[in-house]
Amino acid sequence: MSSQPQPPRSAPTEPEAAGPTDLWTTVDALWSWLDADAAHGGREGLLLRVLKLSEEVGEVAQAVIGATGQNPRKGVTHTWEDVQGELCDVAITALVALRTLTPEAEGVFAGHLARVAGRSVGRVGEDGAGAR
Repeated sequence: MSSQPQPPRSAPTEPEAAGPTDLWTTVDALWSWLDADAAHGGREGLLLRVLKLSEEVGEVAQAVIGATGQNPRKGVTHTWEDVQGELCDVAITALVALRTLTPEAEGVFAGHLARVAGRSVGRVGEDGAGAR
């Protein structure tokens, strides 16, 4: 049996990739663009925007199946770079959905990330090694 393809260890970087400050400016611009052309508003629009995450996660699964050739009828149909792109789509969709819930999305996300990091890897500088 042949060995399974392994995902790359690091993703290539784009020369003009958005930094942390540009990330939230871009998320806000995407949110504005989507809201301006939304077919549904209010609670229904919010629910549909959050539901979009399920679609994007499904595309990640499809790309992983395609990159590993797990469908014998189709064989290898995707690359690990395709998986990376689909994972980025999930992250973008989640951030836009968060922005849909609150104009304070950047602060909400930063606070939540800090709490998750604090309970998972400890606080930087706490004991020099991070609590586990």
